[in-house]
Amino acid sequence: MTSYYCILALLACLTLAGCATQGSAPQTSVLPPQTQYDAVLTDHRGARLSINQLAGELAEADVVVVGEYHGHHGAHLLQSLLQSALYQQRPQQVLTMEQFTLDDQGELDRYLAGDTGESELIADTDAWPNYKASYRPLVEFARNHGLPVLAANAPAHTVRCVGRQGVDYLQQLTTTERRRLPRDAFIDTPAYREKFFATMASGHGSADISTRMKNTYRAQLLRDNTMAAQVIRALDAYPGHQVIHVTGTFHAEERLGMVAVLETRRPDLNVAVISPVFWQNGDSLAELTRTNGSKGDFLYYLQPLPDEYKDQERHREAMMQQFRNAADVRCD
Repeated sequence: MTSYYCILALLACLTLAGCATQGSAPQTSVLPPQTQYDAVLTDHRGARLSINQLAGELAEADVVVVGEYHGHHGAHLLQSLLQSALYQQRPQQVLTMEQFTLDDQGELDRYLAGDTGESELIADTDAWPNYKASYRPLVEFARNHGLPVLAANAPAHTVRCVGRQGVDYLQQLTTTERRRLPRDAFIDTPAYREKFFATMASGHGSADISTRMKNTYRAQLLRDNTMAAQVIRALDAYPGHQVIHVTGTFHAEERLGMVAVLETRRPDLNVAVISPVFWQNGDSLAELTRTNGSKGDFLYYLQPLPDEYKDQERHREAMMQQFRNAADVRCD
């Protein structure tokens, strides 16, 4: 192992709250994450793991799905460390990303080939605002090692218009546009449907499922189904490669969302799910394991993010502004 990878392994152990003995029982005395970069990594039973131990556990997986809280430093650092640790075991690796849409693949390929610069990539793909801080390390690792990167999300405009008009909007797409999407683009499961509407109801103060809410769910399914299809395309295009897929945790935890679709389409695959959990003050690792053990095959605990709003009226106005901005989208 080169000195670079020795340093990386040491950083991983220090960053992820120590190199614990694999297979140990849940430890009630474990300290919670001390900074927004820290993570406490465990299996679903609460046994502590280092990043290298986790990579060893994942060596035989066909697909490693790493859920994230978008914009959380600890989540993005863990993704980068795990990408590198997995590469040491299986250099044949493909990265698939929710953060780029099918429309972005050409620009992504040009950047990976060295034909364009990063600012051009960001501008031409309308990359997420936190690209440089959160996703640059993943893309640069792939680029520097000559690894494929596949855009996995459905086109943003199509998602928005399905959210507004429902599944019939797909009939307005050209033949070429429709062929890029999964043939059956709205596969779901009862558990995911129940979770989605319960989550939306808790944020809107009502359990009533309106037509707009149903269409919002269909837009969510379009994302999930497209991501699952892109993971399968990656496996077909690069036989023998391990796929690392990064996505928001709602799309994957409890093996729902895109994971359920993936396993429906390809039940032969060995899919591992890694989910983040916020470690609230006063929680013990044993308590967290009992509450969250079903969220993934492996868990990583993070400091909670700060509240976005204390003023509920300002929060409401911000949400209304998002809806007003969405109204500018033309779907005819």
